Amino acid sequence: MNQHWLVLERIRMAPRAPYRGDIEERNLVESFLRRECPEVINYYVASMDEGRRAHQPRFSSAQGGPGMIPLARPGWAAALKRTLDVVGAAFGLLLLSPVLLVIAALVKLQDGGPVFYRRHVVGPGGSFDAFKFRSMRTDAEATLNANPILRESFEQNFKLKDDPRITRIGSRLRRHSLDELPQLFNVLLGQMSLVGPRMITAPELKKYGEYQPLLLSVKPGLTGYWQVQGRQNVGYKQRVEMDVYYIQHWSLKLDLRILSQTPWKVLKGEGAL
Repeated sequence: MNQHWLVLERIRMAPRAPYRGDIEERNLVESFLRRECPEVINYYVASMDEGRRAHQPRFSSAQGGPGMIPLARPGWAAALKRTLDVVGAAFGLLLLSPVLLVIAALVKLQDGGPVFYRRHVVGPGGSFDAFKFRSMRTDAEATLNANPILRESFEQNFKLKDDPRITRIGSRLRRHSLDELPQLFNVLLGQMSLVGPRMITAPELKKYGEYQPLLLSVKPGLTGYWQVQGRQNVGYKQRVEMDVYYIQHWSLKLDLRILSQTPWKVLKGEGAL
């Protein structure tokens, strides 16, 4: 019992920002403990007072697996994060307004189609439309439905490499994530956060399995842990692990570090499709 207790304590006190390999190793250890000694997990959780339990959401349900119970953060943390979102989004829109106007003009002039694309995604308050500059052809959905192989490939990862639906301007926008700048309005509206888990659609939610309640407990982010760690260079399973890791280890320091790394990643276009 004591040996297992020490393992749990080492997992709980692990560094806040491991490499992807550390996340996988950590998950393997936890899976083993849940399978081989659930009584230890139950005893460990039961022995924690309310204050400590807020820092250990991963073992919130020994039978159902990690992440089954949404996190409850103190009110000051939510207020602080919201303040950072409002100030950051307002400043970003003001600073980037000339860039937004130029991009809007380029998208419109290319084929005369809509400037914006509304992506229907999910969040804590239900589904909403996330704004993006349109980067695909106006017949993008028809093109996908007309090609069964393309549709099957898309449904595996909800991304396509060398996507034939993307326009010439859209390709450049996506490379540097400029198509996502209109989501600053979603941040101001309180639907998104500057930093958070990936923005996903309802069909993608099933990919998160037992972590669905955890994911829906926080707002999706304009940028996040996944974006600065690997973007399209990692598989969907690793994306899920990174989102879960971010949610369970949120701190203002982590958010600020992700925000500081994002501009460089965007400029380099690392991992973009």
